[in-house]
Amino acid sequence: MSKLEEQVGNLVVQVYESRADLGKAAALQVSAKIKELLKNKETIRMVFAAAPSQSEFFDALKEDASIDWSRVIAFHMDEYIGLEPSAPQSFGEFLKHHLFDEVKPGKVHLMDSSGNVNDELTRYGNLMKEEPIDIICLGIGENGHLAFNDPPVADFNDPEVIKIVELDEVCRQQQVNDGCFLNFDAVPTHAITLTIPALMSGEYLYCIVPGPTKRQAVRGVFEGPISTDNPATILRRHPNCILYLDKDSYGGS
Repeated sequence: MSKLEEQVGNLVVQVYESRADLGKAAALQVSAKIKELLKNKETIRMVFAAAPSQSEFFDALKEDASIDWSRVIAFHMDEYIGLEPSAPQSFGEFLKHHLFDEVKPGKVHLMDSSGNVNDELTRYGNLMKEEPIDIICLGIGENGHLAFNDPPVADFNDPEVIKIVELDEVCRQQQVNDGCFLNFDAVPTHAITLTIPALMSGEYLYCIVPGPTKRQAVRGVFEGPISTDNPATILRRHPNCILYLDKDSYGGS
């Protein structure tokens, strides 16, 4: 049960007592949607975020043995440029370790930024465009970013599906705060990311945002104008998006 539910624009907001409660609630609702869609479709296409903020959600989702993962085609939303694919900080590696290796989706499409990046943009963009995306499970960054669409590079009308971006300092510092890198200088400066329109094209969005470091960005989603100054504000326009918060990210007691 949510501690609180409210609506901001089209965005449904659910607030839970703890990260664990938030993760279980999101997993329950995502699982139900997967099974609902699979009643009428042979396969579904899902995009996942790779971040510590998703850990409780992944843990709860893995516990549901009734999901037919063999009929799920899985994607992810961003990847650093300059890391080896096997580096522990790689988002593909994170998702394999925390989710894919255990649930074993029927297909997993990982971004590979270790070779010719422009070729990879073409390859991955074509995969994304083959069929509509059914479900996207995402988070919000400390600067309001969605995937790696930081405020300086976010474009609500981006013509691309995937692009190269330079990461801003707040975003790079968040990777240190999250324990992914030892220091700021170790964080890559560039990445590839799905664009805002690509993320907004998902039929159902489930946005999982625990923790006190996200509180400022969340307040901006509630109170600020819809603007690339806080890219997550665009979620207020999506017709089927649920934002899951705990009391720390919401700011209540």
